[in-house]
Amino acid sequence: MIDPLTPPDTLQTSHADTVAAAVQHGGAARELSGGDFDFNHLLEHLYDSRTLEFPGGHWDIPAFPPVQIGSLTIDLSITKHVFFLLFAAMLLTIAAVAASRKIRKRPVPTGFANVVEVFVVFIRDEIILPTMGPAGLKYTPFILTTFLYILIMNLLGLVPFGASATGNISVTAGLALVAFIMIQVAAIRAQGLTHYLAHFTGGVAWWLWPIMIPIEVLGIFTKAFALCMRLFANMSGGHIVILALLGFIFLAKSIFFAPIPVIFVVAIYLLELLVAFIQAYVFAMLTSLFMGLGIPQGEEQHGH
Repeated sequence: MIDPLTPPDTLQTSHADTVAAAVQHGGAARELSGGDFDFNHLLEHLYDSRTLEFPGGHWDIPAFPPVQIGSLTIDLSITKHVFFLLFAAMLLTIAAVAASRKIRKRPVPTGFANVVEVFVVFIRDEIILPTMGPAGLKYTPFILTTFLYILIMNLLGLVPFGASATGNISVTAGLALVAFIMIQVAAIRAQGLTHYLAHFTGGVAWWLWPIMIPIEVLGIFTKAFALCMRLFANMSGGHIVILALLGFIFLAKSIFFAPIPVIFVVAIYLLELLVAFIQAYVFAMLTSLFMGLGIPQGEEQHGH
């Protein structure tokens, strides 16, 4: 049985795994037509684990001894989501190094380097300049890395036996924390520490500060919270929808009903490919927008 107290940050594996689970555990027409089906078989594919599956078998990831800090016990063992988190970072690093070497050898990029340049120009012209202006160009590497890293993690969730780390709220919280730090850094660098702290008063009379300051402080944390929850909910939502559609097959208890949900599942699966790009873009765009809010418009001239 699935423990109802299992934390939500363990949600999400590969969408392809959900479909495979339905086929694997659905069995023959006997189960679809009359037998009782245990939906926990499908739900198991929604949780994080320390097992990597591959065609023909699986590999149990070794666990590290927990670290004890006073009364706090920290488990640093690698799970499936952590593995694909690191795997995405490795793929991004390899792609960046390969593209950089090609551009150094040939100033006019071709092939893979040209594809990378398309993303760079898109981030610069469609996200950085409209939201931060010329002063934000120095943050292009950060926004570009954020976009590509999230995109790769999203796409890995669409690969059979893969997992989307962005469907884990711990991962999206970490990404939001980095974005939160960069938002404050951009504002402090543009305004100076004194003006940055002064904006918490909202420019109102001093006797309204006890009301205004908590609101402003809450506002800066709300932005990061929105980034965290938006990415997590959207990447988990598609997986839940696919699971629900497949569930109709077993509720109907008829194999003849199966083609209808399967058609919708394929459509949702293709839509998730588009969602992977959209959510990476939205996260990068909102991060850039929030950073731009802390950069005064006059800073554009100072950026040159």
